[in-house]
Amino acid sequence: MAETRPTFEKQQATILIDFCRQIPFHPRSNAFTANFPFAKSRFGCFLKPSMNIGIAQINPTVGDFPGNVKRILAAYRECIDSGADLVITPELSLVGYPPQDLVFKSQFVPKCLQALDYLAGEIREIPVLVGYIDHHHPGHPGKPFRNAAAWLENGKIQHRIWKTLLPTYDVFDERRYFEPSDSCDPIVWNGHRIGVTICEDVWTETFLQRPFYDRDPIAELSAKGIDLLLNLSASPFHLGKPLLRRTMIGAVARKSKVPVVYCNAVGANDQLVFDGNSVVADANGQICTQLPSFTEKCAVVDPFTPNAPEALFNSCDAADLYHALVLGVRDYVTKCGFSSVCLGLSGGIDSALTAAIAADALGPENVRGLTMPSPYSSRGSVDDSFALAKNLGIRCDEVPIRSAFEAIKSTMQPIFEDRPEDVTEENMQARIRGMMLMALSNKENHLLLTTGNKSELAVGYCTIYGDMCGGLAVISDLPKCRVYEVSRWINRDREIIPWNTIDKPPSAELRPDQKDQDTLPPYEILDGILELYVEHQLSADEIISRGYEETTVRWVQRRVDLNEWKRHQAAPGLRVTSKAFGIGRRMPIVQKLIG
Repeated sequence: MAETRPTFEKQQATILIDFCRQIPFHPRSNAFTANFPFAKSRFGCFLKPSMNIGIAQINPTVGDFPGNVKRILAAYRECIDSGADLVITPELSLVGYPPQDLVFKSQFVPKCLQALDYLAGEIREIPVLVGYIDHHHPGHPGKPFRNAAAWLENGKIQHRIWKTLLPTYDVFDERRYFEPSDSCDPIVWNGHRIGVTICEDVWTETFLQRPFYDRDPIAELSAKGIDLLLNLSASPFHLGKPLLRRTMIGAVARKSKVPVVYCNAVGANDQLVFDGNSVVADANGQICTQLPSFTEKCAVVDPFTPNAPEALFNSCDAADLYHALVLGVRDYVTKCGFSSVCLGLSGGIDSALTAAIAADALGPENVRGLTMPSPYSSRGSVDDSFALAKNLGIRCDEVPIRSAFEAIKSTMQPIFEDRPEDVTEENMQARIRGMMLMALSNKENHLLLTTGNKSELAVGYCTIYGDMCGGLAVISDLPKCRVYEVSRWINRDREIIPWNTIDKPPSAELRPDQKDQDTLPPYEILDGILELYVEHQLSADEIISRGYEETTVRWVQRRVDLNEWKRHQAAPGLRVTSKAFGIGRRMPIVQKLIG
């Protein structure tokens, strides 16, 4: 006898079809997406959450609203072409990070909101999350603005999300401008409950030296029920930061038991370099996707059905430092409206590394070098400068300073009388070179790059208005030992920086037979002390307890403290360590020196 009752499988299929008719279906989605408890409990084997998320790792410029809109739309369309259902951009992607006190200009936030309205009108196919700045409610107590994200869909702003945790430490100063969110609520879309967070919102106390906040946005969202967490970020680079972020995102995903999509900015604005390295973690905390570092990139991922974990982009410290500095130079120069740079080539390793970075960043045809021998310069240093220029393909001219140096000494002789030559005459030579480089910069509209490293800048082994002249201090956050490390990495396949430049003892060549180590401790020792004193902010006594010789530690500590006045007048430098001389370190010039 034929069976008259439907099979169990047919019953399930009929119920499933009826159920699916009630589920929102996105026109560009390849599959139904649902997170209803009923679907999970009865049809787990049939329905799996699915969503193709476009990650737009882009490079905004602070205040360039038309340019940033254009970048966002280009990334949006690229993600659509790759099958995205939703696109996420970095923190303040419409504004650029950090805008600093531009937000207080009367038309800045209104122009931002105008750009947001225009952008919303262009978003017709799939939603996009965009970072922007909004007004805090007028008349309410608190800061005037919000660090915000807008959910744009169907030509309108559908949702506005405020940042909850506002960092005010190191290079960050967001409490100066922004008011935090009052609550964290999921967005319900296409059958999903999505938690949207902004940068610091996912940096829990586990990854900070101590708890900075009394709120936990992830816990608030999890308590209300989410199945996906998105984060718009503008997290600046320093050595070791990409690995720290991956660890943090994995921990957040494990704790919340949902996938996490983390979209980070890339590019450089002023002293900060943003490395990208956007990542996706599955609900088990496994990093399954990572976008490349130091370059713009769009990718479409499904965080609910990740592939096998991808090979992560791990690189050596020297490579990360080099690529960060190349990106920092390229963006600083071009975003400031320059197309070329000039610099002094001494035959030493600092200027050689700076030139190599500049040539890579801008093209060798846009880098101009001057070698300016003094009476104390060796012919070998001049030859090394020309060898470097040939290897890089940049132009280098020789302009001796002997006659100018003798003329100034002769002019000052009646005032100096018969006093012996000392550091005064050494600084004269550096300032003559600075004047010549500034003249070339003025005449040919080059941006002048300074070439001093962090070790020298820390202890004041540099000449104000001399070798400190310039518009960008490229390697001012690179300790001398790191300068050697990066230079050797550059030469890993062939000689670019002459090996003689790397191997010879460093010297300013401002007096006969001068060597850096005549004045400074060995760089290995100096850099070790500086890392403890500047980056870890240990006292002299604590550093001495680590095994360093007391006299040397006291000398270094005093030199660092005494030279704040020089650093306050230095060109801005690119931050690549956890504590650079710049916006993340604010020391008074006038102080009572303490260890």
